[in-house]
Amino acid sequence: MQGKANERIILGIDPGTNITGYGVIRTVGTVPELIAVGSVDLSKFDDHYLIIKHIFDRTIGIIDEYHPDELAIEAPFFGKNVQSMLKLGRAQGAAISAALTRSLPIFEYAPRKIKMSITGQGAASKEQVAAMLMNILKFQMGDIKLDATDGLAAALCHFYQTNKPVQDKAYNSWKDFMNKNPKRVKLK
Repeated sequence: MQGKANERIILGIDPGTNITGYGVIRTVGTVPELIAVGSVDLSKFDDHYLIIKHIFDRTIGIIDEYHPDELAIEAPFFGKNVQSMLKLGRAQGAAISAALTRSLPIFEYAPRKIKMSITGQGAASKEQVAAMLMNILKFQMGDIKLDATDGLAAALCHFYQTNKPVQDKAYNSWKDFMNKNPKRVKLK
């Protein structure tokens, strides 16, 4: 952890073979703040192995620049095209390898989970996710690509998943509640 108590920096990545999106947020307590959002354009590379290397190198560069405490990454969705799935899995592996190289803890979220945590709908569109992120984190889209906001959404999803109030005790029944809280119960 860095700086203040309860402060952490989360890097979110949406791995892709054409564009890899990323977002970086700082959280202090229950308040998330946008640090950076961007994308890595991979369309200029013809060789898939060079794409993997570039994802690895750029992820290392982002980690070294922003010093995140954790990485949240979008899991590849299951599609019908096996070759696309293989390529996306390799892209994700490159980003994960970069994070492991820098000893970052890694958290993986399904696309539906990310959309649900940001918009309340697991089938939300990329545009709906981006609109909610702009509202929550107070920024304008400008030239930002939707792949970048998908990376940012992964970071914010991780924050939401790990910043839930802690329940001190679980109760199985009223009798269990009374046994665990004798000072809160008045007997007549």
